[in-house]
Amino acid sequence: MIFRRYEQPICSYLARMTGNQGRAQELTQETFLRAYVWMSGQALERGGRWENPRAWLYRVASRLAIDDHRRRKRLEWLPLLGTEPDPGPNPEAAVAEQLAVQDALDALAPKYRIPLLLYVHEGWKVREIAEMLDLSVSAVKMRLCRAREQFREAHGQRETDDKV
Repeated sequence: MIFRRYEQPICSYLARMTGNQGRAQELTQETFLRAYVWMSGQALERGGRWENPRAWLYRVASRLAIDDHRRRKRLEWLPLLGTEPDPGPNPEAAVAEQLAVQDALDALAPKYRIPLLLYVHEGWKVREIAEMLDLSVSAVKMRLCRAREQFREAHGQRETDDKV
């Protein structure tokens, strides 16, 4: 039941984290394997309860993505909105904007990318992100603030570089 409910959102999240659908599917399987091991292992036998499986699964998925990033040393991001923009009358401008967003996200450290992606794209509340990342609410708010600021700077810097 948990797999059916959360498999697609976790896989979609990991695809945005890694920029690679195949790698996202592998990390999704690893996430649910860890959930199965935890549920069938000593934790529940000792009275452990799984009060918020959604937050726990996203926490595990985030940590797996960070580990994957460390191994690969480069994390490529898909568009922040998760859908291709309608190119409209000027597809070159739309592609350029998409690349600018990706470059700006690449400029952020994972500790800022993760909360920003969870908040903006996944629609999580600050309190939920704090619980998932095992941080205080104020720490998440600070990371979101810094992430937005760094994103704006990186995005603005690219626009300035393009004009020069």
